[in-house]
Amino acid sequence: MCMGMKRFALPLVIVGVVVSLVLGFVVPNPVFWKSMEVTVTAYNSTPRQTEGNPSIAAWGDRLKPGMKCIAVSRDLLAHGLEHEVEVYIEGLEGTYTVLDKMNRRFEKRIDVYFGKNVEAARQFGEQKATIYWR
Repeated sequence: MCMGMKRFALPLVIVGVVVSLVLGFVVPNPVFWKSMEVTVTAYNSTPRQTEGNPSIAAWGDRLKPGMKCIAVSRDLLAHGLEHEVEVYIEGLEGTYTVLDKMNRRFEKRIDVYFGKNVEAARQFGEQKATIYWR
């Protein structure tokens, strides 16, 4: 290797390592993120689908249409999916924040919040997806 190449090789390797580490913390990566396959459904802010005030989540957060948040089944709390944890859901864009808990009868399940758009929630239906969180 010529002298000029050596001068650029080490900085390029260092930059590559730093970029890989940063991406591992930002983009879901099994080395840095926990993951699990769950059933994914949808829910709305309607009295029929909630207990009490349909705009208030289980931890007291006020839900507003357009928020990217989820409810988790209570068994997932033990896996670290607690209040305000950011979650990537395979097949959906961006991150979702855990703001609500589901009824105890559900297991290994999350609900994506669809505001008051009941038709969009119905169209979303029930799916299987891998979720990622730290």
